[in-house]
Formats: sequence, C-alpha cells, structure tokens
Amino acid sequence: MALQEQLDKFKKQQEKCQSTLTSIAASNKATNKKSTFVPAAPSANARTPAPAVKFSNDTERLQHINSIRKAPVGAQIKRVIDLLLETRQAFTPEQINETCYVDTNANKAVFDSLRNNPKVNYDGKRFSYKSKHDLKDKTQLLHLIRKFLEGIAVIDLKDAYPTVMEDLQALKAAGQIWLLSNFDSQEDIAYPNDPRVPLKVDDDLKQLFRGIELPRDMIDIERDLQKNGMKPATNTAQRRARSEVHGISSKQKPKKKKHQITKRTKLTNAHLPELFRNLENSNS
Repeated sequence: MALQEQLDKFKKQQEKCQSTLTSIAASNKATNKKSTFVPAAPSANARTPAPAVKFSNDTERLQHINSIRKAPVGAQIKRVIDLLLETRQAFTPEQINETCYVDTNANKAVFDSLRNNPKVNYDGKRFSYKSKHDLKDKTQLLHLIRKFLEGIAVIDLKDAYPTVMEDLQALKAAGQIWLLSNFDSQEDIAYPNDPRVPLKVDDDLKQLFRGIELPRDMIDIERDLQKNGMKPATNTAQRRARSEVHGISSKQKPKKKKHQITKRTKLTNAHLPELFRNLENSNS
C-alpha cells in the first residue's frame, strides 16, 4: 500500500511539472509576438535627405573657355575671323560667344578691334567675313579676271568663297584663264585667255625664234636684255667685281691630289690594320 501511494504521488508531481512547462512555453510565445518589430509607416511630414553635392564634370571645358578669354586680343580676333571664314555666316556677339567662347560684349578691346578689322563686316548687329572681292561663283570669278588684263594675284582671290581654288583650276583646264607664277614674288597670277582672240604662231616664226643663238657670256645676255628695255634678274658684272675685290677667283680651284699610303708613310695608327691593306698588298 505504501508503494502504491508513492507511485500515485510521483505521477501527480510529473503532471504538475508538465503543466508548468506548458504554461511557460505558452507565455514565451506570447512575449515573442509582442516584441516583434514592425516598421512604422513614413509620416507625411518626414523630410527626404538632400542629395550629395557633386562637383562639376565640365572642368576641362571651363578651363578651356577661361584660357581663351584671357588670351591676347589678337588671338581672340583670329579665332573669330577663322570662324567667320569657315562658316561664311553672320554671327551676333552672343552667337560668337556660344560658338568659339570669345565674349565680345565683355571685352571692349576685342569688340572694337573686330569691328574695325578689314576682314570683318559689321552691320550693327552681326559680324560676317569680308573678302577683298565679293564673288559668289565661277561665272563672277571669270568676269573679274577678264577685267584685269595685266593679271590678278591668286592670293587676292583665295578667300572670295570656299570653292574658289577649285574653280580657278577648272577655268584653267577649260582654257579660259592662265595661271602663271610671278618671278619676283613666286605667287600665282591669273590672266584672262579670251577665246575670241585666238593667237596662232606660224611655223616659220617658231623656227626663227628657236634658231637665234644666244651669247655665251652672261654679261652679253644681260646687256642685250637692257637694250630691249628688260631688267635682268642677275648682275654678272657686279658679282665678278666683288669676287675680285675679295680675292675670290671665278675659276674653279683644282682638286688636291689624294695622297696614298706608301712604304715611306709613317704609320701612327697601327691599331687600325684595315687602313694599311693597300700597303700590305704592294709589299707582297
């Protein structure tokens, strides 16, 4: 009987402990649910953080603009004239500033020099390029050249319009003009070749011209040119007189005879045997 009572008592203790553990586990679950973090909804009055300040990625361009505006007046004017020449368009000061970064409104010296430049036309609002001859096409170019029977310098026509040099070569190929070089300035001169006045030279005159024998001495040639009213490009008499004053002979000096190595030659470069091969061959 005593043993049975102890067993019943032990079972009751076990059941009590089990119920206690169950209640503890249930209370822990409830605590965990309450402590779970739920993010609060953002309020309407909350301020968004300001974006980070970024430095300009255009530093190189700004430095380039600054160097242009600090350049001498002449360099800035050349930059504007190059723009007007290449585009052949009229620009306001604001457009010039946007295109080539030369601020004519902020720099009075640049504005005044540009307005008074002979290569620039200013109508009060816009700047444009001004060439020496106002030409637009090949027809006007040919008409101008035919006015200058004594010839017109090509350098005065180069900036008339963008394709003027191609038109000059086309007129030359068509036989409408001549392009010859000036002996003094080495520049091309454009001459008109009027097709209404063809020039034909007889064969007899050609043979007579080619059969003329020129003097052998250059002084005689220069004298004949002067008699016919032409100025020689050289002055042989003056050049020879200067040579005699300075003791310079007009005759060519004879070349010195090249000495060869012989048996009597004192050898001072014995460490260079390739220099004395001829001597060794002669000895043998």
